[in-house]
Amino acid sequence: MSDLAKMITVSVPPSGSGCVECDASGSWWVHLRRCAACGHVGCCDDSLNRHATAHFATTGHEVMQSFEPGEDWFWDFVSQDSVDGPRLADPQAHPSTQSVPGPAERLPSDWMQQLADRG
Repeated sequence: MSDLAKMITVSVPPSGSGCVECDASGSWWVHLRRCAACGHVGCCDDSLNRHATAHFATTGHEVMQSFEPGEDWFWDFVSQDSVDGPRLADPQAHPSTQSVPGPAERLPSDWMQQLADRG
């Protein structure tokens, strides 16, 4: 078994259809990422809160996959490079009806400015 295979659990479903921490705080995200080890769904580094990276920093779970419809790429936080990975447990992405960025009902009208101000 490769080192990468040891970091991926194909049977674990995603934690939900949105970023766990953003949902809990009432925040919003740009894109979603799914931890390949535990299924935690967090927001990407283009998002205000960068919860997927924070999840890696807290847990050491280094491989994540895009949780966007039509995307199946994996990223390794340690090597800072894309990696190949197996099909994870369904669902493979958030619902295609869910807005990006989103969720729509929490997206502020000045969301682009907030991201620009963040730097």
